[in-house]
Amino acid sequence: MSENRYLRENRLVFYREEIRSINRILREFLKLANAKCALLVDKEGHMITKQGVTRSFDMDTISALVAGSFAATKEMARVLGEDEFSILFHQGKTDNIQLSLVGDRTLLTVIFDDSTTIGMVRLYANETAKRLMEIFEHAKGDRDPQEDEQISEGFQASAQNRLDDVLGI
Repeated sequence: MSENRYLRENRLVFYREEIRSINRILREFLKLANAKCALLVDKEGHMITKQGVTRSFDMDTISALVAGSFAATKEMARVLGEDEFSILFHQGKTDNIQLSLVGDRTLLTVIFDDSTTIGMVRLYANETAKRLMEIFEHAKGDRDPQEDEQISEGFQASAQNRLDDVLGI
């Protein structure tokens, strides 16, 4: 299997237009649910995109912890005879966080306070997850593998030329 094909099948790759669509959906979600911040995180702990505002949280750390929490809970579900739990909720004194599985590779992470309810967040998070899945499915179907390889080859040649310039070769 070629490296490009492996990456396409095993890694999440989003292009600018997909990120714009995802961000638009996240902004709509925040407005409807009256939540503070929404992140889309892959199950490996990498933040894909973020909308909204929070205090000065380190979003990279939050993303990694979200993925770790979800992985631990998946194991707990397995022990209880479930495939996995699709929604997690953590309640704090001032902020709450809900994690929702979107597809099999991403987590919608919502940070909210008492200006909204968990019911509102869950209702709109469920609809948002469906809309995000449509984008993911559309993106899978639209990609021409040869186009991806052409981009990769062009990047490879450009990077090689740049390295040659830097190294004086």
